Formats: sequence, C-alpha cells, structure tokens
Amino acid sequence: MPCLPARVVVREVGLRDGLQSLPQVLATERKFDWIRSAYDAGQREIEVGSHVPARLLPQLADTAELVAFAKTLPGLFVSVLVPNLKGAERAIETGADLLLVPLSASHEHSLANLRKTPDEVVAEVARIRAARDSAGARTLIEGGIGTAFGCTLQGAVAPAEVLRCMQALLDAGADRVSLADTVGFADPAAVARLFEQARALAGERFWCGHFHDTRGLALANVHAALQTGVTRFDASLGGIGGCPHAPGASGNAATEDLVFMLASMGIDTGIDLPRLLALRARMADWLGSEALHGTLWRAGLPRTFNAASTPAIAA
Repeated sequence: MPCLPARVVVREVGLRDGLQSLPQVLATERKFDWIRSAYDAGQREIEVGSHVPARLLPQLADTAELVAFAKTLPGLFVSVLVPNLKGAERAIETGADLLLVPLSASHEHSLANLRKTPDEVVAEVARIRAARDSAGARTLIEGGIGTAFGCTLQGAVAPAEVLRCMQALLDAGADRVSLADTVGFADPAAVARLFEQARALAGERFWCGHFHDTRGLALANVHAALQTGVTRFDASLGGIGGCPHAPGASGNAATEDLVFMLASMGIDTGIDLPRLLALRARMADWLGSEALHGTLWRAGLPRTFNAASTPAIAA
C-alpha cells in the first residue's frame, strides 16, 4: 500500500466557490467572522473571494475587503480567483498571496464558463505573469485545470489534453498547477491515473486537488490522490458550491467531512474539528434555508474519536 502523507493542507474555498453559487449575498461582517473562526479552528489557507465585476457576482463584491482583513491574521495564506488580467492586477494590488486562474480542459465548458478557449486562457496567464513580475510582487500564480475528468457539455476530456494544458500553463509562467473534478465525473481509479501523470509532469509545482461530491465520491477521490503524494485539497464548509453547468450537483467536498477523514487516518491537518463544526452551525444560521451538505454534522463525532490525540493547532 502506498505511503500516505503525514500532513495535509485543507484550503477552504467556501467563501468563493461556495457563496458564488448561492443567490443571497452574505454580509461582509459575517464573512469576517467566518475567516476569523476558520483561522481560530486552525485553517491556514483560505480562498476568500474572486476579483470579478460586482454586477456579475454581487456575492463576491467585497473581495478586496476580505483580503485586507485576512492579511491581518498571522500566517494565513490568502487566495483569490481571477478570470483575467484585470482581476489579477487587482489581486496583486490588494496583496493576495496567491491568485488562481481557472482553465477548463473541456473546450465547450471553457467557452461557456469563461468565453475563452483553453489556449486563450494560457495566453492570459502569460500576460498575468508579466504583470506580476513587472510589479515586483510576490503573489503566486496557480493555474487551476477544471473539468479534468470530463464535463456535462462536452462529455469526455482526454487525459492527454489535460496534461497538455498543464504543461502549457507551466510554460506560460504559472508557479503552481492544480486539477479539479468540476462536475463530479471522477472515480478513484481515474484520479490515481491522472494525478500520477500530473505529478510526474509538474513535480512539486503540482499544488492541489479539487473534488466535487456530485455523485458521492469526493472523499474516495481524495484518498486516491493522497496515495499519489498530493498533500493539499480544496474543500467547502457545509459542502456548498457547485458548477452552473452541472444541474443537481451537491457541491464541493465538505470541509468538516474531509478533515474528519484525514484525522481518523492519523493525518495532521492542524484543524480543531469541534471548532469547525461550531462554525458550520453558525454558517447554517446565516444561510437560512440554503441547502448544506456533508454528513459529519448530522451524525457527530464518534465516541471512538479522540480529539485530544489529534495534532495541536498551529500558532
């Protein structure tokens, strides 16, 4: 059996990937509370929003304020998603630690979601890299490859095309690359094959796995990716989020379920589960009738789970 990592980073993406999928706009003060409480629970990487026009996603209009607040918390690594050069310039200006540029390996999904072909996104990354370097900024650039296992519009996406896009992003100047199962088509065997190839291509620049729980396989897919040596995963508190081109999708891997699985396996995340579950309960109140997902909150921690034996929260 492959050796599993001793430590895994769980990057919270609910404030962006989750909230952008919901019709209501969560108050900025609530988001501050979310960031602070997640930090107090031990999370050290949070994607706080996206620099997109407010008219398109009013849910994320306060991203600059969230970056400014998050940067006051010592040791918190702050990410934002940007769709283009203009958004990247804003991310650099606000001092985000990392900007993520989404690229869809599905040509049809790319046109529907970004109004650009995959190769046009690669060209945009090259412009973003030039702007970053010209500004003398230290913001990292992550190329996030979505629909890596297929999509609802195009259907199959060849692994060779995914790897071609990954190499193109690296050649264009991306510091990091990641893979996402945007619509929940992946299975553990497919994840093991593609992630092994991606790790061989990108090495330490392979940054993160992003799985949706559309068909209940997110945690199984995380486990498959763990066995290839990946040590960072995106997740969303309460499993909120999803893709507009995946009707009925249940959203992202639930942060609390993922942290529980890793802790039960003896893998250090530095996250305090009772505090995380308390935050989830508050978020459920904030979001009212919005559907949340995941299962740990319903069943609770088992009596055999020894919170005292889990690694301490990093200062």
